[in-house]
Amino acid sequence: MITVHHLNDSRSQRVLWLLEELGAPYEVKRYQRDARTRLAPPELRAIHPLGKSPVLDDGDARLAETGAIIEYLLETHPASGLRPAAGTEAARRFTYWLHYAEGSAMTPLLLKLIFTVLPDRVPFLARGVAKGISKAMNANMIDPQLTAHTAYWEAELTRSAWFAGDAFSAADIMMSFPVEAAGSRVGYGADKPRLKAFLETIHARPAYQRALERGGPYSYA
Repeated sequence: MITVHHLNDSRSQRVLWLLEELGAPYEVKRYQRDARTRLAPPELRAIHPLGKSPVLDDGDARLAETGAIIEYLLETHPASGLRPAAGTEAARRFTYWLHYAEGSAMTPLLLKLIFTVLPDRVPFLARGVAKGISKAMNANMIDPQLTAHTAYWEAELTRSAWFAGDAFSAADIMMSFPVEAAGSRVGYGADKPRLKAFLETIHARPAYQRALERGGPYSYA
């Protein structure tokens, strides 16, 4: 039986969603973030040295990192139809988005999170300076990057219905978190109709809804 070590409001929600799309049986072991710091609990370090989620156990196999877990699940469920045929343009796009989602996409999102919470994490006397630094970093570096990335996603979704092509794939599951997180942190206006439609479409999928039931509250949905 597969076990997913799942942290609330985290990237591990995508693993639950994929498992629901696959129709694979699994168990969920939930972990809660600290209400003040939003950090993972120390119990996760007993599962993985970095104390991160998701972690997946499948028999003797233990895997971390969402992309690696998704590749493993697709390899062990070859008839899923959630990976394009090898050698096709869709397959190349699939590989790109699978890695981009945890590489280029997450860097500005993580920086946005850090510089948003920074003023509340420093000593009181330093908060004025921290607010100034955070404001400057967001305005001059982070927000322009997020604007560029979200415009790129919007443009890519004009090429096809989904990120890897005309068919829904696990690349869309991988991209769901950065698209959701960016929508939460910077929002999507009238100039991002395809990103808004993407979120509405994935959130309406029955497998996505079942994953929410298994994983518990998820702010980005």
